[in-house]
Amino acid sequence: MTGAVTGAVIDLNADLGEGFGIWSLGDDTALLDIVTSANIACGFHAGDPLTIRRTCAAAADRGVAIGAQVSYRDLAGFGRREMEVDPEELCAEVLYQLAAVDGIARAMGGRVTYVKPHGALYNRICRDSEQAEAVVAAVADYDPGLPVLTLPGSAVHAVAARAGLATVTEAFADRAYTPAGTLVPRRSPGAVLHDPAAVAARAVRMATAGTVTAADGSEVAVDARSICVHGDTPGAVALARAVREALEAAGVTLRAFR
Repeated sequence: MTGAVTGAVIDLNADLGEGFGIWSLGDDTALLDIVTSANIACGFHAGDPLTIRRTCAAAADRGVAIGAQVSYRDLAGFGRREMEVDPEELCAEVLYQLAAVDGIARAMGGRVTYVKPHGALYNRICRDSEQAEAVVAAVADYDPGLPVLTLPGSAVHAVAARAGLATVTEAFADRAYTPAGTLVPRRSPGAVLHDPAAVAARAVRMATAGTVTAADGSEVAVDARSICVHGDTPGAVALARAVREALEAAGVTLRAFR
């Protein structure tokens, strides 16, 4: 199952459950009333057991699809630092995260229905087949029916296909794109977009026309079944609400891909 721009049906996902202990990040409750899928942190880049439990419960109560947002083991760097991890170790760590969040989700009346890697791991497996194979092997070992959410053109698509796993493509409404269709690195100026009107307009174009304007002004094709808005940026709730309202005004139906 690969993503397809239909112009009629799109999933809206956000990264949630990214607090840790006494530290809160974002407004998960408000975002869960807007999105159709929740990428829930699994404890390696953010999220502690209580946060995971509360977020899974709130998602299940609202009928929001739950995804396991697996990551490198990097709490200090919020999972956004490039790391060299032995493939067998990475496979085990992804399996550990997936099993933990799915177990909590099931106890709360839901279940994990997809996997979305986070941060540096997400970007790494888009280009690194060896690391992609480690992540795919973990998902296949746990539940080969779980799709992996990734960028169009990602190395994960071919790796997952060989393992019999499905993939779903996504686009990022609030991130800048390179002409090659990859995300502009976060350390670069303008990598994250904050204007709700501009982000909403980009989301509508992604869903209805399958294109986005890259940082150099060129047009890039984005074949996406899901659109991501980040939950940890300032004004995330207003931005997500603007995106949802704009998509609905354009006649797009919002529905989880699972």
